[in-house]
Amino acid sequence: MIKFLKRFFKVIMSRGFIISFLLLLQLLFFFYVAWELGRRGIYFYFFFNILGVIFAVSILNRSFNPAYKISWLLVVLIIPFAGPIFYLLFGKRYFSKKKIEKMRQLHLDTLNQFKKNYREYEMDNPFIKKLSHYITRVTGMSGWEETDSKLLTPGEEFFEVLLEELHKAEKYIFLEYFILEEGYMWNKILGILEEKVKQGVDVRLLYDDFGNINRVGYNFKREMIKKGIKTINFNPYRPRLSMFINYRDHRKITVIDGNVGFVGGINLADEYINKKVKFGYWKDASIILKGSAVWNLTFLFLEMWQSSSEEVFDYEKYYPTKTYPTNGFVQPFGDGPIDNHQSIEMAYMHIINNAKNYVYITTPYLIIDNEISTALRLAALSGVDVRIMMPHIPDKKVIYMISQSYYPELMKAGVKIYEYLPGFLHSKMIVADDEVALIGTANLDFRSFYLHFEVSCLLYKTSSVLEMREDAIECLEEAKVVTKEDIQKISIFKKLLVAVLRAFSPLM
Repeated sequence: MIKFLKRFFKVIMSRGFIISFLLLLQLLFFFYVAWELGRRGIYFYFFFNILGVIFAVSILNRSFNPAYKISWLLVVLIIPFAGPIFYLLFGKRYFSKKKIEKMRQLHLDTLNQFKKNYREYEMDNPFIKKLSHYITRVTGMSGWEETDSKLLTPGEEFFEVLLEELHKAEKYIFLEYFILEEGYMWNKILGILEEKVKQGVDVRLLYDDFGNINRVGYNFKREMIKKGIKTINFNPYRPRLSMFINYRDHRKITVIDGNVGFVGGINLADEYINKKVKFGYWKDASIILKGSAVWNLTFLFLEMWQSSSEEVFDYEKYYPTKTYPTNGFVQPFGDGPIDNHQSIEMAYMHIINNAKNYVYITTPYLIIDNEISTALRLAALSGVDVRIMMPHIPDKKVIYMISQSYYPELMKAGVKIYEYLPGFLHSKMIVADDEVALIGTANLDFRSFYLHFEVSCLLYKTSSVLEMREDAIECLEEAKVVTKEDIQKISIFKKLLVAVLRAFSPLM
């Protein structure tokens, strides 16, 4: 009983609970006002219904994904009293005009610096050349040779290599993470960061405030700054209703001296290295880059830092100083909600559409739009071996149920779906034909493609592409294929519930 009371008190006194409670009160107030007005007379009733229709027409004319539109249409038409208010608060895809203009102008200004190192490489594959050109055109980020890349999986291997490289830092360390949590992993990293600060190394930490709402203490940022670690919490979680809370920095980036970079699905918390067991064995993956392509990761970090502060950088100070003669082509790039390009989703579609022999995908979530679904089904029906690997033990049961609802339509077209039996599969990769791959932070869901700031890395004919293929095959050996019988075992109640939830899944 005492333990329960302690836990209960800890929860209700946490920053996440207090702010969420205040947000809920505000939301209930808006709904109450709308309801009271609506029930006081036929005129108010018609007013709100007409308002719902106006909002519905406005939504239909907006240029975003049809599935996202349908979800909001249901909200404003089914709950006419409160739906329009809810849409005004949370339905906009963009930041405030001031914020978006700052980010866009910053992107244009910094791209001028970026172009100084731009090179266009000749490639023997016209499809990959088109994909690389598309990425450069919409994100400004070119591809690079002279870059060594190596897959790091599971999280334990990533952690070991990360510590080794952090010890070597001489000039600067940049860390940008969606989640970090005090524990064995973070304490080990923090010890090195403190040591490096004393040596005069410029150490900067950028973390998503919402992602860490119940993971770090109230004074975490202040404590880091006291230790000499320059720290920014992206998009501070405050007790006011705003669409801005929907945008999150989901990236996981480390840059060391501009010559070494890490990117992938692994955050800085103990479950990612299996020091804390939450959902069975946690299987994850990242990639280490050494050489010219690290500049793209440095650029993304500096751009995000500037967008969240008033600091201005001399970018030339951060260019890579080492190259690594290797075969292949590496192109890290970022994506986010400041435009309508969805470059990571388009890269996935391009790889799927142009695959000849096989496509292997690992993802923790599978909430896809019609475009990705069509590409996967078309590839499978065309004779391509399409395999998707999902976790067997989920971290979010509702999201897992919705993900499973996409299984039947994909399986009917010949897509093979597997569940990783040891536990939770969190790596986010696609590899095709032993030639091309993507690895990064984006899940196969609406939130990653449309609302999060993400980062991915295109790899072509590098040794790491083959490493990713081998890792996928190893995952398949520890996975079970999902069958029609498995789908039939799902209860009618769950199927009905998921049918409703799926209609609103783009908003989750």
